[in-house]
Amino acid sequence: MSLFDQKAADLQELLLKKELSVTDLVQEAYTRIKDVDEKVQAFLTLDEENAFNQAKQLDSLLAAGEKTGPLFGLPIGIKDNIVTKNLRTTCSSRILENFNPIYNATVMEKLHNAGTITIGKLNMDEFAMGSSTENSYYMNTKNPWNLDTVPGGSSGGSAAAVAAGEVLFSLGSDTGGSIRQPAAYCGVVGLKPTYGRISRFGLVAFASSLDQIGPITRTVEDNAFLLNAISGVDPMDSTSANVAVPDFTKGLTGDIKGLKIAVPKEYLGEGVSEEVRQSVLDALKVLEKLGATWEEVSLPHSKYALATYYLLSSSEASANLSRFDGIRYGYRADNAESLIELYKQTRAEGFGDEVKRRIMLGTFALSSGYYDAYYKKAQKVRTLIKKDFEDVFEKYDVIVGPTTPTPAFKIGEKVNDPLTMYANDILTIPVNLAGVPGISVPCGFSNGLPLGLQIIGKHFDEESVYKVAYAYEQATDYHKQKPTL
Repeated sequence: MSLFDQKAADLQELLLKKELSVTDLVQEAYTRIKDVDEKVQAFLTLDEENAFNQAKQLDSLLAAGEKTGPLFGLPIGIKDNIVTKNLRTTCSSRILENFNPIYNATVMEKLHNAGTITIGKLNMDEFAMGSSTENSYYMNTKNPWNLDTVPGGSSGGSAAAVAAGEVLFSLGSDTGGSIRQPAAYCGVVGLKPTYGRISRFGLVAFASSLDQIGPITRTVEDNAFLLNAISGVDPMDSTSANVAVPDFTKGLTGDIKGLKIAVPKEYLGEGVSEEVRQSVLDALKVLEKLGATWEEVSLPHSKYALATYYLLSSSEASANLSRFDGIRYGYRADNAESLIELYKQTRAEGFGDEVKRRIMLGTFALSSGYYDAYYKKAQKVRTLIKKDFEDVFEKYDVIVGPTTPTPAFKIGEKVNDPLTMYANDILTIPVNLAGVPGISVPCGFSNGLPLGLQIIGKHFDEESVYKVAYAYEQATDYHKQKPTL
């Protein structure tokens, strides 16, 4: 049995009883990585020397009887678009292959204060653009449940590392489903918090009005512990919200009697496979037995979410990625004969096809003569999508549906068909456009591949989302099943 088959609270108990050391946990992570990561390919960069040095320091604090917290000494993996001081941060792009940051993202400072140990940086779709982690410049991460299938994206490395037992938990980022979709494909728990709940300072921007950092874990309780540690307002990020941060573990009682659930008919309609649809209906029966009630509702503008999202996110990406010009940091093309030539060559050689595609789309949508027809109209539709959620939440506590329309697909199956690839995020994108929180928890299997149940809550009401997710998790055993590598 791996140490990472246990919950964070159980490992804390073993640490306090001196039956386990922090060094043991770090050793467990690197041993497991050496055993399986050649197959899974989740990690881009490891930080072994620093991790063991930090483990020794934390072990000496334990020996001295210093106070610890719920995450003290626990190993974590970090998506490679979160800036880590003196640890290479590439966004899985050639253009940042030698970027060694001189500062930490706010979430990294918070994790350091909580006593976690960074094991390394995790593979992703380049600049978080993709749904399969096939857009990485460096390698293709595999799904631990079936190495011929994708782990999802863009946080594919973050989900695969947790599913493969390489780390206890990881951080990902979610712009249109990039935490929840890979969590569903890999059979783990992934939360996209409310926009503004967590500081984005030090998260390399893709689409600034949509990006959110969030936790990927084995269990709902561990997820709540991690959210406790990284939430809160930050003077370095003007989009972080000055709202109270409750203890998200307090509501994990399993009691959901009288809770009202909305099930959008659009989330179980065309394009959703029969086994996914059935897994959600089975999950609703479980929630009914626990005392909740559910009704079918409509989110009428969700059919426009995909087009809205790709216009807005690509527009923001075209602005955000203009900083990668070969002048200040990152990759620089050789033999350019003028400044304009340097820009062109650097970006042509440094960016991958998907990143170029989105920059071009975004630049077009923002260009003179097209701005009103595309970008401005998309912003208006975004407001209508947000209003749909607000209308439903006037009568219901949470919204429940599938996380993805199908289980994980085969590597290479959709990589040359961008529109089909984009459609994988059709159920997760509306949550980002509205800025509300959403979680994916394991809810079944199809041909040996995990399926995910998505639970969506009101703004800053992660407590209700966790409450339902925990009650469902305790009533089922899907989260206890692990892939064989």
